[in-house]
Amino acid sequence: MRVKGGKPLYGASVGILMLDARFPRILGDMGNALTWPFPVHYKIVRNASPDRVVRGQAKNMLENFIEAGRELVADGVDGITTNCGFLALYQQELSRALQVPVATSSLMQVAMVNSLLPAGKKAGILTISARSLTPAHLASAGVPDTTPIATTEGGQEFTRAILDSEAEMDIAAARRDNIDAAIQLAKDPSVGAIVLECTNMVPYAAAIRAATGLPVFSIYNFILWFQASLSPRAFPLSSEEG
Repeated sequence: MRVKGGKPLYGASVGILMLDARFPRILGDMGNALTWPFPVHYKIVRNASPDRVVRGQAKNMLENFIEAGRELVADGVDGITTNCGFLALYQQELSRALQVPVATSSLMQVAMVNSLLPAGKKAGILTISARSLTPAHLASAGVPDTTPIATTEGGQEFTRAILDSEAEMDIAAARRDNIDAAIQLAKDPSVGAIVLECTNMVPYAAAIRAATGLPVFSIYNFILWFQASLSPRAFPLSSEEG
């Protein structure tokens, strides 16, 4: 049997552009490689701190992400994502520059989720920073400007520890921040599902589902879908099919 080569790495279809951060990445966080049921390939974008990308709107950082994305493509990945929902701001630019499918943000799911819900219901967004989430972010991800939004900013732990890239985090307090914010979002009678903007919210998705009773969409389920398109499962032919 003859096989073809042509790239340095194989077996990791998804490349992840990582922020330059030091907060704990617990199981469920997309920056923890054990989260994924398949191999992924990481590239850290140096100096792209959570504060600079979220509060600073990733100003003057586009070329840094393009360069890191090109390195991932050269390494052999077939598609690229990022570990910050606020990078939806660069969706079009990264797609044009990298020449592979790019899924920058969990926010890109909002329009699809809206199409799944019953009449009169829509997706609501849970974000790490509502004050930083601008109409430009929403427009880049195709999110309707009437989308309900809640935030963990009023909590005691999660937003501060992540955006300030603290070396320690109280996981129980961070979990409580996420649940409390999600409960507030669910009080809006129009909300029929929750989309987690922040990739670091994934470890709390099950708790949010239990507390609100609403479907929860995150970067985790988005990238499971994304990876399944880049590397479709091969099914053996049945004996009837030869």
